[in-house]
Amino acid sequence: MTAKVRRRSFITLLGGAAAWPLAARAQQGERVRRIGVFMPGTADDSEYQAGNGAFLQALGELGWIVGRNVRIDYRWGAGDVDRYRATAANLVSLAPDVVLAEGTAAVSALQKVTRSVPIVFVDVVDPVGGSLVASLARPAATPGFYHPNLVSAESGWSCSRTSRPG
Repeated sequence: MTAKVRRRSFITLLGGAAAWPLAARAQQGERVRRIGVFMPGTADDSEYQAGNGAFLQALGELGWIVGRNVRIDYRWGAGDVDRYRATAANLVSLAPDVVLAEGTAAVSALQKVTRSVPIVFVDVVDPVGGSLVASLARPAATPGFYHPNLVSAESGWSCSRTSRPG
């Protein structure tokens, strides 16, 4: 399997995972949901743009259309870890329904500014060692933190990756 195919599969999984919290709240009525995205790179990075395209496509396949029932607010770390906390605070101040974050530093910065907004995180090598989740067996025991490969029936989260708005 090539790196491009693995990346596309990964981004598709990520799109479904980011939609879980939105689908859980969709029964509250038809309002525009808000996704915050915190990435460590820059907006003009071609790799991030390709990943974002796949993310938007995966959301669209689940019925989440930007401008119709979902809004996405992007924040870019631009590799400046010293500014991550301010960037995270700015993103959380927009009151997203869920935040998608990449990397331990971005997730850690978000953890310092919110414990109530669900965070779907990727590219974190050791979430327990990095103090992002209490345990791999019960990641949802840590408020607001959900990893697409760690959510289980034990966590009490009953949404599926294929949940759709409405």
